[in-house]
Amino acid sequence: MNDPLMDALPSPDEAIEATRLWLERAVIGLNLCPFAKAVQRKGQIRYVVSDATQPLQLHADLVRELERLRDTDAETIDTTLLIHPGVLGDFIDFNEFLEVADAAVADLHLEGEIQVASFHPDFQFEGTAADDITNYTNRSPYPTLHLLREASIDRAVAAFPDASAIFETNMETLEKLGHEGWRKLFSL
Repeated sequence: MNDPLMDALPSPDEAIEATRLWLERAVIGLNLCPFAKAVQRKGQIRYVVSDATQPLQLHADLVRELERLRDTDAETIDTTLLIHPGVLGDFIDFNEFLEVADAAVADLHLEGEIQVASFHPDFQFEGTAADDITNYTNRSPYPTLHLLREASIDRAVAAFPDASAIFETNMETLEKLGHEGWRKLFSL
């Protein structure tokens, strides 16, 4: 398993740079999300680093970012990556927090408007071994909550010929790449 939290937490700039590198080389570079390239190219991704060290602090940051995304035109900010290196480094704790994130969306009456996706350095699909390469489809440098506009997802899915095949294609891509190939992505 990866160790997502260093002895000393990264600076916000370091956390953003590592996340951007992961987005460019893995998510976009391997085409794990065929919709990411357009918003990245247009500069519509907001990167935010939470300094939270407790889940309650992260909840406050999440609510603030949900409200910001709701209140900002999609042409300015289409999606937000809320990176939180100081809290929820344990994947089980992170996974449990996703219920809190969904409740925040509901409390703000944003269901059907914004959804929260999740990325974590130790992400593990149910039924897979921790070192299964397919888990890397959702592995990011730091725990990250991805706030997405549902209208943007709907448009992207409508434009993509077979969006339901993305998951399987990603698994095949990573199986071909392997662990060594994954490491090489970030040693360039």
